[in-house]
Amino acid sequence: MKPNDVVASLPNTTASVDAAQQEQQPGLDFVRQIITDDLAEGRTQKVLTRFPPEPNGYLHIGHVKAICLNFGIAEEFNGACNLRFDDTNPDAEEQEYVDGIANDVKWLGFNWDGAPRYASSYFDQLYTWAVQLIQQGDAYVDLQSPEEIKLNRGNFIEPGKNSPQRDATVEENLERFEKMRSGEYAEGQAVLRAKIDMISPNVHMRDPILYRILHSSHHQTGDTWKIYPMYDYAHPLSDAIEGITHSLCTLEFVDHRPFYDWVIAKVQSKSVPRQYESSRLNVDYTITSKRKLRKLVEGGFVNGWDDPRMPTVVGMRRRGFTPEGLRDFCKRVGVTKVDGSIVDVAMLEFCIRQSLENTASRGMAVLNPLKVTLTNLPEALDLVHARHPNVDMGERIIPLTQDIFIDRKDFEEIAPKGFKRLIPGGEVRLRHAYVIKCDDVIKDENGEVVELKCSIDPATLGKNPEGRKVKGVIHWVSASKGVPAEVRIYDRLFNEADPEVGDDFLANLNPDSLQVLQAIVEPALAQAQPEDRFQFEREGYFVADQHDYTAEKPVFNRILDLKDSFKPK
Repeated sequence: MKPNDVVASLPNTTASVDAAQQEQQPGLDFVRQIITDDLAEGRTQKVLTRFPPEPNGYLHIGHVKAICLNFGIAEEFNGACNLRFDDTNPDAEEQEYVDGIANDVKWLGFNWDGAPRYASSYFDQLYTWAVQLIQQGDAYVDLQSPEEIKLNRGNFIEPGKNSPQRDATVEENLERFEKMRSGEYAEGQAVLRAKIDMISPNVHMRDPILYRILHSSHHQTGDTWKIYPMYDYAHPLSDAIEGITHSLCTLEFVDHRPFYDWVIAKVQSKSVPRQYESSRLNVDYTITSKRKLRKLVEGGFVNGWDDPRMPTVVGMRRRGFTPEGLRDFCKRVGVTKVDGSIVDVAMLEFCIRQSLENTASRGMAVLNPLKVTLTNLPEALDLVHARHPNVDMGERIIPLTQDIFIDRKDFEEIAPKGFKRLIPGGEVRLRHAYVIKCDDVIKDENGEVVELKCSIDPATLGKNPEGRKVKGVIHWVSASKGVPAEVRIYDRLFNEADPEVGDDFLANLNPDSLQVLQAIVEPALAQAQPEDRFQFEREGYFVADQHDYTAEKPVFNRILDLKDSFKPK
């Protein structure tokens, strides 16, 4: 069922959302408009949102938008945001994910209110409310098999069929529920269901499951429980327990909202949160399915969850993306109810470049070295230059020695039209240093160029040559004082804008998404700290690898190249 198919069955919150969209103040999305109105009219005294991740995997780019929305709104309206782990499925959850999620939120620049919260902390109250629902005649224990429950639920065309246990007495249901709790039933032998309407046009209202049996140890509660609440039951009631005012989620939960409101009303909660849905973040060339991301990791198609090609927060962090750039991206994407829209990945790259422009210091690195001998350089020099041309980041020393390396792409024996770099008999300026002239080309027995003999114009250090114009400027690194470094060139993981086009998304993997180069970098770059970001002049933006970088063996990841095709509106 699509969201529009269930509009007639939704509570009045839908009308308030639509009205807010029609009467939005300039600069406000519909969620912020709702909150503005709620505060102005006294329906809300203090805004309280929540970010409720399941600790069953690593956060990805879609979660970044949810984090920015929930924590961002709390900041903007002088409210608070809770970090609450939806830990209702012990079979899929690990403490590793709990710790990782908390670190991701902090890295993105946000702080939650108080200590982290857990749905498992509310298990006693959720159980008490489940008993209350049974006593009220609003819940029953179903002994059908999972296959029978699925079959009898019906579909979008056929109505559901009542369970044989649907009309059991309160006493029978309380007894069965206690057996579920005490572990007398096997997994899959019984579930607790809400008693709502098996012929509802909204399939999610056809007696949804509230509790299932799992004989599993929980990372927070140990072996205390044999039954665990379902997300759709635990989520609204956890919101109510915490006093959440605005529960923000994505559009796939539109047809879950009637149950969200139903269960809160049935337990007679004093706190009545409201759920509002907006479009999820879809970016081209990107997959955010946890199942498919896991397949990439477990199949060895990437090097772990923090592989810089992955759209996970840990992957983007290791790639060198900045939290400021990610927050800016989410702000530009905005909050709408337009379903299925796909954001151009170039917008994300634009935001990252913007954040790096004035924060990444400069350095020179030669990725494909070609030796150059400066035949008339009288002595080695230590050139002093700023780390950034426009921002005060201090200075760096660039050693100039008789032997240097330039990039092979900066020399051509037979120059193509428009080539402004080094050619036999031609001149270029070494970045921050002299103008040089190529006097001789040395080749090996295979005819490959292995060295250039060049002379400097000694009058051109910091000055233009007299009587001629030299257009080309190339970067370089001292051969004797430069530092060997591993440079990893990352590109998009998929060749297709829609990675899931075709029968198998793995067929769309880009075989050239990672190239490893043995480069030479200027000494200042070997003094970096892990996660320091740089612009390698004329090459792109790079980051000292979070895990593998050392001063003895520097390792840099390319964040992005310098080209930017995105045109902001």
